[in-house]
Amino acid sequence: MEDKNNISRREFLKRAGVAGIAATGLAACKGKDKQASTGVGIPEGQMTFRTNPSTGDKVSLLGFGMMRLPSVGGRSAREGNEEIDQQMVNDMVDYAIAHGVNYFDTSPAYCRGKSEHATGIALSRHPREKYFIATKISNFAPSTWTREASIAMYHNSMKELQVDYIDYLLLHGIGMAAPGKGMEEYEKRYLDNGMLDFLLEERKAGRIRNLGFSYHGDIEVFDRLLAEHDHYKWDFVQIQLNYLDWKYAKQINPRNTDAEYLYNELAKRNIPAVIMEPLLGGRLSNVPNNVVAEFKKRSPESSVASWAFRFAGSFPDVLTVLSGMTRMEHLQDNLRTYSPLQPLSGDDFAFLQRTATMMMQFDTIPCNDCKYCMPCPYGLDIPAILLHYNKCLNEGNIAIDAQDENYRKARRVFLIGYDRSVPKLRQANHCIACGQCNPHCPQGIDIPKEMQRIDHYVEQLKQNTL
Repeated sequence: MEDKNNISRREFLKRAGVAGIAATGLAACKGKDKQASTGVGIPEGQMTFRTNPSTGDKVSLLGFGMMRLPSVGGRSAREGNEEIDQQMVNDMVDYAIAHGVNYFDTSPAYCRGKSEHATGIALSRHPREKYFIATKISNFAPSTWTREASIAMYHNSMKELQVDYIDYLLLHGIGMAAPGKGMEEYEKRYLDNGMLDFLLEERKAGRIRNLGFSYHGDIEVFDRLLAEHDHYKWDFVQIQLNYLDWKYAKQINPRNTDAEYLYNELAKRNIPAVIMEPLLGGRLSNVPNNVVAEFKKRSPESSVASWAFRFAGSFPDVLTVLSGMTRMEHLQDNLRTYSPLQPLSGDDFAFLQRTATMMMQFDTIPCNDCKYCMPCPYGLDIPAILLHYNKCLNEGNIAIDAQDENYRKARRVFLIGYDRSVPKLRQANHCIACGQCNPHCPQGIDIPKEMQRIDHYVEQLKQNTL
């Protein structure tokens, strides 16, 4: 078996085709920084683009994921009940388009059902040829499995987005059902009701320019849809890919599939890959301190997150890399990475593999902050609880027992941070293990079990009984 940590530069370039990327420049052109007055130093006219072989679309390598739009309170509109800050969305979309971003990904399910509307307002202020819209048939609830309900969702997306055609339309969350139910649910959502046949006719009529699917979880469904590629002619497929999931996705969660397999299966069929979760729900921008030190030693000026975006963008069959950006600084950092992309060298790739191996030594809970488990009927902020635990674990602030040298510091950091990041009425001690969250978790986390484990740990810290 090949050593995961010792792939040569030549072998990586052979697999990823990075040499071709570096040689062609992929439409990156020189230009002056028209935003110099902002002090952010981000040039216009240097975005890296990829060509969609189906339509010839020149797609920006950075795609704007409209899943975590800013709220009026400054947080992601996926959290709490705050309204979307439409002016901030408009400003970010304007800035993105000015700097070459032209792919905007949304869904009827995002931001509590309000993302498409906000996206439509922001984008409709620009010429239609300036952007590509991706949205989804997010018919997860059985009440939406009928042909009529699914078609109504499709037409409502056009209405909310203020368009008369969709550039990139996805079957949303293929394989995301409970274990063993992925194939059955796929058939009920798209085949038994004739919905996929309807979408194929819409593509033929030009109201859908590209048809694909987003994949989560059940590899049997992924393999089936690819086996039927000659019939359906998938124009693109959205997969989860990052340097941790490249070879360790299945170790993190047995329901998942290593991104190396997913990407290579698409590449050999010449199907462009759209990348989601390049930061693994933020985990790859909030890595352990010893990992941060390694990144800074290698490239002092680069952000930790930029390494993950460079990894995802360095594969030639990647069409665009989605980032759910809540604040302008997120957008600006990602623009720096892709304006233009500096592809990974073989040495860089091997370094990230070693980094992934190092990170696998930490027993983090594989929460991607997707919030599909929310809202909790008993008011818990499930993602915030899991992310706080992971943060403390990654930073070395989880104590094994009271005799640990770091115990007092770890206890203080965990308890104070817990109260600051999760309101008391939304903490793990309010979980009654009803289990309503579990079927919705694409990572297969046993959420009630983790809530009970974390609550038990918190009580031990409070009582000094660890």
